[in-house]
Amino acid sequence: MSASGFAVWLRHFETERDRRAARPDPRWESGAALPPAVRASVQRFQAGEDGDSSALFAKADAAGDPEYTAALRLFVAEEKNHARLLARLLEAGGAKPQAGHWSDAAFARLRRVRGLRAELLLLMVAEMVALRYYRALRDGTDDPLTSEVAGRILADEEHHVPFHCARLRASVAELPRAARRPLLAGWRVMLLGAVLIVAADHGRALRGLGVGRGRFVADVLRSAGPPAAAILGTGEPVNR
Repeated sequence: MSASGFAVWLRHFETERDRRAARPDPRWESGAALPPAVRASVQRFQAGEDGDSSALFAKADAAGDPEYTAALRLFVAEEKNHARLLARLLEAGGAKPQAGHWSDAAFARLRRVRGLRAELLLLMVAEMVALRYYRALRDGTDDPLTSEVAGRILADEEHHVPFHCARLRASVAELPRAARRPLLAGWRVMLLGAVLIVAADHGRALRGLGVGRGRFVADVLRSAGPPAAAILGTGEPVNR
């Protein structure tokens, strides 16, 4: 993608940064009612949102597009803000953030793969799962503060998938045509594995939010079609 294309994304993230800065935080003092299963689930997602991105930045710098790199740094700042919001939500519910979780550690190890393309494909797996999770958290809870926090995060996450698709579409187009579909088929296999793990690990919370394990898995896999087509260049770009 041309630098001017990512200049558009850079302006988007800058606008969102300024909008967040002008918007008051949720009213943490109102407290949050977090059932035990939901509380544990939020703790695990909070740890995942607060991961280290130094290797990602190094790979982006090496790609040689300063506007893309600047936009990527603002994307990561949004993820860090999600971690902050979830930590404050946990505190409002009388809990503390979790130091870490085995699934987050496993994902961090996978992200040590070489190359920006591979790391972005892994990030896309996390984003597709997160979209469905935060929608379940927003719509399935009876707690107003939890719903508000999940809604704020979801509004950001809905832009992250098209942002990554834009970079991946340009990157995949550089591959031989015969390699493109197998690459995305492998990505779908990774997504299946990840969503099965999340469904198993967060099953009690998902049931409490009105989404069974089977429905959660099916919804995530179904949602992967348009991004995969957009990356391959066989479908329309995912809307920003």
